[in-house]
Amino acid sequence: MQQDSGIWSRMRLKMGQSVRSTYKEHKVFWIATLLIWLKTYLAYTLFFNVPVTNSAQAFILLINPISSALFMFGFSFFFRGNVQKWFIYGTLVVATLVLYADIIFFRFFNDYLTLPVLFQTSNAETVSASLGSLLTWADLLIVGDLLILPFFLRKMDMSKNIASRGRAILAFVAATAVFLGNLALAETERPELLTRAFDRELLVKNIGTFNFHMYDALIQSKTSAQKAMADSSELSEVQGFVDSKYAKPNPAMFGKYEGKNVIVVSFESAQSFAVGLKAPNGQEITPNLNKLIKESHYWDNFYHNTGQGKTADAEFILENSIYPLGRGAAFFTNGENEFRATPEMLKEDGYYSAVFHANNKSFWNRDIVYNSFGVDRFFSETDYDLGNPEDLTEWGLLDDKFFEQSLPMLKDLPRPFYSKFITLTNHYPFEMPKPEHELVPPLETSSTTLNHYVQALAYQDMALGKFIEGLKKDGTWDDTIFMLYGDHYGISTNHNAAMAELMEKDELTPYDVAQLQRVPFVIHLPGQDKGVMHENVASQIDIKPTLLNLLGHNFEDEVLFGTDLFSKEHKDYALFRDGSVITDKTVYTQETCYDRKTGEEVTDEQVGAICKESTKQSEKELGLSDKVIYGDLLRFLQTSK
Repeated sequence: MQQDSGIWSRMRLKMGQSVRSTYKEHKVFWIATLLIWLKTYLAYTLFFNVPVTNSAQAFILLINPISSALFMFGFSFFFRGNVQKWFIYGTLVVATLVLYADIIFFRFFNDYLTLPVLFQTSNAETVSASLGSLLTWADLLIVGDLLILPFFLRKMDMSKNIASRGRAILAFVAATAVFLGNLALAETERPELLTRAFDRELLVKNIGTFNFHMYDALIQSKTSAQKAMADSSELSEVQGFVDSKYAKPNPAMFGKYEGKNVIVVSFESAQSFAVGLKAPNGQEITPNLNKLIKESHYWDNFYHNTGQGKTADAEFILENSIYPLGRGAAFFTNGENEFRATPEMLKEDGYYSAVFHANNKSFWNRDIVYNSFGVDRFFSETDYDLGNPEDLTEWGLLDDKFFEQSLPMLKDLPRPFYSKFITLTNHYPFEMPKPEHELVPPLETSSTTLNHYVQALAYQDMALGKFIEGLKKDGTWDDTIFMLYGDHYGISTNHNAAMAELMEKDELTPYDVAQLQRVPFVIHLPGQDKGVMHENVASQIDIKPTLLNLLGHNFEDEVLFGTDLFSKEHKDYALFRDGSVITDKTVYTQETCYDRKTGEEVTDEQVGAICKESTKQSEKELGLSDKVIYGDLLRFLQTSK
């Protein structure tokens, strides 16, 4: 027994010496691995606010950075001497910058970076105007070590370290083992995890940020090949699906406004929670929008469908009735596809199309995309007088000046016209250039962003009022279908605590967050003076078919995923890019089913089953929509015509 005890003691001693020797020899490797692990976990908890509902999810979140760290730094063993040391530091710098880019992007878009987004370089100059407002002192927890480490590394002599293919392979095997273990645990929490490429938060939570980026690269290579492999049979599958959804037009509305002008206003960052809201002094924030609603058709349960492309996605949906991509923006990734956009279709009815936007024409790749859409004239920043600094925000021309300068251009358009106006003022960080531009006092919540949001929205609303006055004055209003839609959310989930204060709740539930994706949608018809409030569920995907039927343009043979809101066959249904589904009875989001009326979690098993079944429908619909874009399938429709 004493002999056995001695053997075990010697083995433990030898193992301890081996571990200490390994750590001493490869100290930089282990320090870098630990730093990436800690920084990623800090990003999850401090910056991404990743939701965790049980101990298993907490454990997965804790371990998921390990595999990618071991893999990245494992390559250092192919080098020897001090080169190994500086390779590790260089890898740490790159990994940290990727993580920090994720953090900055998340603050702005409440989403995670994907490869298609990185190609949107023409947006960089404009977006950089808001970069300063996204930086905080807490960021030093992520990047501070990069400034300190070089001083210590210079003093460390690793000249005796040898290259070791065996150690590199060992690191890769360890990384693979940890990843597979991580994935197995994640699959128990969410089966078929890797089939849900559209749910980036779920992927990051379960496999980690760096593994997510590698997975994203694989998805990118797959989607890039789809166009070359696509054929007309895939379009037939899509057409079969949209035909099954087709809602016959309301005979009383079809073609009733044939030949009328159309004006569409993209109301930047407008959310429905702010419609009818009052400032702390009792002043209405959106008096002009409120007045317009009372004289128009208004959908109170109308949701945006946008993804990473935000305003560009909203435009894409508006013009095509096709869902935006789950990764990046179709305006960039597939801007030169064949489309059957509204401007092209209405051209067949004699319409002239124009877009008004006082911004750089290449922002969101608009100059290329509008050509693909069949737009006749794009009025961009070169068509506007931007000489007075008092008329500008960091994003461009103030909306009242934008509308004021646009009216004469609109007046000169050939009739009938289809026109779109893209506003700018109500944009993050929602700070007005001067105090006199602050038409209402700020809100009094814990979020400066939310507090200022209503001030920017109030200014945008004032500009809307002036625009409508101008249209009435020059006679355009009476002969025009006037439409207004909120393009995407303005207040992200980063401000949930303040939003809960505003809504007088202890905290927001996933149901509340889903409801906050409601955006205003108004249609004012020529001669209309009484408003109609529509309670049915709808979304941006339904705008195009609704408009085409009002103008009497038949689209039965086209590919539109939405349905006419005036049709008696329209089904209450709204779909988000993250897989959330809203119906007349339920809200399915964040893996949970809620009663749409009460906001309470559904306990009835039958209703819950129907709720979950709707997600299968949504996944199919999003998948087919993506096929249309990635495969450029409408080129086959064009050929058949």
